[in-house]
Amino acid sequence: MTQPGDFYQTLGVSRDVSREDLQRAYRKLARTYHPDINKSPDAEERFKAISEAYDVLSDPEQRRRYDAFGPDFRQVPPDVDAQTWARAKAAAGTGGPRDGGERAGRGRPPRPDDVFSSWGPTGTAEDIDLDSLFGGIFGGRYGGGPVAGADQEAEIELTVEDAFAGGRRAISLPGGRTLQVTIPPGVTDGQRIRLAGQGGHGGDGGPAGDLYLVVRLAPHPRYRVAGRDITVVLPLAPWEAALGASVAIDVPGGEAKVRVPPGTSSGRRLRLRGRGLPNPKGRPGDLYAEARIMIPAKLTDAERRLFEELAATSAFNPRRNP
Repeated sequence: MTQPGDFYQTLGVSRDVSREDLQRAYRKLARTYHPDINKSPDAEERFKAISEAYDVLSDPEQRRRYDAFGPDFRQVPPDVDAQTWARAKAAAGTGGPRDGGERAGRGRPPRPDDVFSSWGPTGTAEDIDLDSLFGGIFGGRYGGGPVAGADQEAEIELTVEDAFAGGRRAISLPGGRTLQVTIPPGVTDGQRIRLAGQGGHGGDGGPAGDLYLVVRLAPHPRYRVAGRDITVVLPLAPWEAALGASVAIDVPGGEAKVRVPPGTSSGRRLRLRGRGLPNPKGRPGDLYAEARIMIPAKLTDAERRLFEELAATSAFNPRRNP
């Protein structure tokens, strides 16, 4: 049952939501409540709550623990199962330890089985303190100590040129923070860039979490990107397509020469190996120049005569001989 402050409720999703639908819900809410866009007084707090909820539910292990233990999932020791935790919660209102304190005083530290096996119907609610149970009784190894901050996620939009070249870039984060980020050359859409220690603050002196920047490539007027491959339109004059040519074309990172074979038709894709997005860990992507035959909008008299002569001379019919 959903409780106030429940992470699923914060994101407006059901408890069986898929990872894809969870991400869609987060993106929609994040765009709505981002402090740079939404100037209402509670926008920043709402954005922080949305980010925290997504940080937890998008991580399979954290989501499993949250589903099992609810808001207490960060405090529950990793070797306590959900049923044991449920019994501990129930015992807090119905009974207490019969001899856990006595065992602990026999010259050895208390063990978890001392606590869980000692509860019975003769105890009282005053005998049990869950904070001390999972803090003091389990010792500093599990409870009452530093708590690591949550990892966080934010999107960063890049042009194709920026993704190709990489470099330094300033980004603004919720709360007014600005970070200088190094973008690796050849980042792809959806790739995550990890900034260690720039996530949520830790508790009781615990380390901060990490910040993950999710790369989004902005639509480009000339380039289409699929993975590391880039496609660009290659305008050709009719005679260049018919006779073949070597054509210069602007591509990310500079200029490239494309060899156009004779008899090239519109739609033909000419590959330039390795001229797509670079890959620091492997083979770079390719660039595809997609031929598009262009006709002058207004022919000169000489051009018209030549095209008329070609029409009268050629037996080529593209509808019969594609």
